[in-house]
Amino acid sequence: MDALLTALADPARWRLVSLLAERPRPVGVLAQLAQARQPQTTKHLQALERAGLVTSQRSGQRRIYALRGAPLRELAAALNRLADTADQAGGSRETFDRYGLSLEAERLAAGEHGWADGRSFTFHRSLAARPELVWRHLTEAALLARWWTPDDLRVSELVFEARPGGRIVHEYRDAEDADGADPVAGRAHGVVVAVRPDEHLAYRLSPLLPGGGDAFTAHLDLDLRPTGTGTELDVLFRITDSTVESADFVAGIEIGFGQSLDKLVTTLAADTTTRSKK
Repeated sequence: MDALLTALADPARWRLVSLLAERPRPVGVLAQLAQARQPQTTKHLQALERAGLVTSQRSGQRRIYALRGAPLRELAAALNRLADTADQAGGSRETFDRYGLSLEAERLAAGEHGWADGRSFTFHRSLAARPELVWRHLTEAALLARWWTPDDLRVSELVFEARPGGRIVHEYRDAEDADGADPVAGRAHGVVVAVRPDEHLAYRLSPLLPGGGDAFTAHLDLDLRPTGTGTELDVLFRITDSTVESADFVAGIEIGFGQSLDKLVTTLAADTTTRSKK
């Protein structure tokens, strides 16, 4: 495939492929139609032949070249698969586009400090686990790290002291950034405000701007309610102290925190299934 792409990348060779798609042609005619010198045309045709795109045969004093369709069909199929993967419903590209639209709108709205103060987001998830297990996933760092990032990210540093006044540090990187070569995707610090085990958790969290200042303050209230099948989780996410530079962060709240909660749902479902099999 690499040889095929390299051969087609040259505009002159692409022109020859287009001409040969119409019918087999001799070198001299191809050179005339491509408005190129014959020695150059011969070299391009030889490169296309080495890549498996064309075949040739001698007829008297002439060498005639013909296009092979199979490699082009294989390339077209590979490109279609790539396009289908990129455009799949609910995939990463769809999220990228949604974030782009939100980003544009929030940047336009961020005209002065305090622009997003009072904005709130609500989230609800039904969890297949009892409140005591959900509580552990909300407050224990080792369990929090399994879900507390949006898709395609991983927790790289996490402190969560589940007591009033307890310290919170949350840093995350790209999931594929194994050695920390890429810049940190996000870092936040905060403090736990209220703790009622298995019932209610409240904390403040401030994402950090690239320069180190706080982008805004997020006030989160998480309420757990037991049901016959597990736990209902309600989250209120409220913004204060918003800076102009916080627009990029605000744009990602609904998508990013929603993805994190979806990972919590999946994580608890898997844990519950594993426990039931033991």
